[in-house]
Amino acid sequence: MHTLSIAQRHDHALMDVIIDGWQLTLALDSEGLAQCIHCTAPCGAQAGLDAWQRYGSNPCDLLSQWECTQLERLLAPCCSAASTKSRRS
Repeated sequence: MHTLSIAQRHDHALMDVIIDGWQLTLALDSEGLAQCIHCTAPCGAQAGLDAWQRYGSNPCDLLSQWECTQLERLLAPCCSAASTKSRRS
């Protein structure tokens, strides 16, 4: 089981979360987890939207449906716009 904590909530359904040492700024929308805005790895390496502008390179797109649903379920109480509905086909 991975540890998840919410470090900070921002306006416009953005929140900083820490998952096993990874620091992520995630965007949620009415359908759930939308995208990762910024990421810092435990080793200090960083990446942001400019690093994954191409279709299919958003780190959230690499999550399995189960992983995405679990994240949305954990974050949903913190953001009323989040739901567990999957946007993947």
